[in-house]
Amino acid sequence: MPSFPAKPRHIVLPLYPGVMLLDLAGPAEVFATALRLAGAAGPPPYRLHIVSAAGGAVPTELGLGLDSAPWSSLEGVPVDTLLVPGGDGALAAAEDAAFLDWLRGRAGEARRVASVCLGAFILAGAGLLEGRAATTHWRHCAALQRRHPGVTVRPEPIFVRDGRFWTSAGVTAGIDMALALVEEDLGHALALEVAQRLVVFLKRPGGQAQFSAALAAQASSRDSDFAALLGWMAANLAADLRVEALAERAGMAPRSFARAFLAQTGETPAHAVEGLRVEAARHLLEAGELPVAEIARRCGFGDDERMRRAFLRRLGASPAEYRARFGQMAPL
Repeated sequence: MPSFPAKPRHIVLPLYPGVMLLDLAGPAEVFATALRLAGAAGPPPYRLHIVSAAGGAVPTELGLGLDSAPWSSLEGVPVDTLLVPGGDGALAAAEDAAFLDWLRGRAGEARRVASVCLGAFILAGAGLLEGRAATTHWRHCAALQRRHPGVTVRPEPIFVRDGRFWTSAGVTAGIDMALALVEEDLGHALALEVAQRLVVFLKRPGGQAQFSAALAAQASSRDSDFAALLGWMAANLAADLRVEALAERAGMAPRSFARAFLAQTGETPAHAVEGLRVEAARHLLEAGELPVAEIARRCGFGDDERMRRAFLRRLGASPAEYRARFGQMAPL
């Protein structure tokens, strides 16, 4: 069981213009609440550092300014967790050479590195996610994959851990990830108390799917040639959805169809089909007590073993495990 540290773990949250307030405040409040709860009974477990290049007020995407200390204030500070929030300014920050150099240096010293939402673009821009699995908000997963093909982008989970690197999906998913970090540090009981104080669930496991993650292709291609086809696919999951059949429906040769589909949606036809089927199966598992084999048939998997493999690839949990966690009959 994790023990409380004798010295505080230093949590560093770097700011940049256009950072999202909730991406910062959500995880920060989780750590601050843990600090208040655990610190009342012993040594303070955390110390928070909100920093920027020069210090001072940094405008958020809401226009509100957040006060920060300069990077130089961290000299001699042993960084435990470096957590990069997202926001509208993240893409510009991901091209800021000075910021990326500083980030690489501090990340090399940290026990773990994390990001919320579009913060994954910043970590990837610094080369920190190369060869690793990561996630971001489901609407931006395809863009992250295109920009950084060396990153294995997982659009479904609300957060992903790959070694000492953690990335979370959009906005409030950063709270789920921060609760997981606190649980790792201080144990389940303390993390549960933090969640209760914040009136949130403890904790949606990383395998919980993002909202409509499997339908991201439809959203990203709503103005493309394949929007209508994707809608038909979602409504006909038990039909023949092999590339050849889809290409025929689109009036294209299979190879040309596969290339165009990938270019416009950011994923292969087979990956899109699997995502739509997993999305539908996930909802059926959450909503009722249909047998897994029947769900597999209705969603076009053919048999429950194929569905099981797809769930493990996408969500890191079998259909039975998913139902146990998120079904209506699961204990709260």
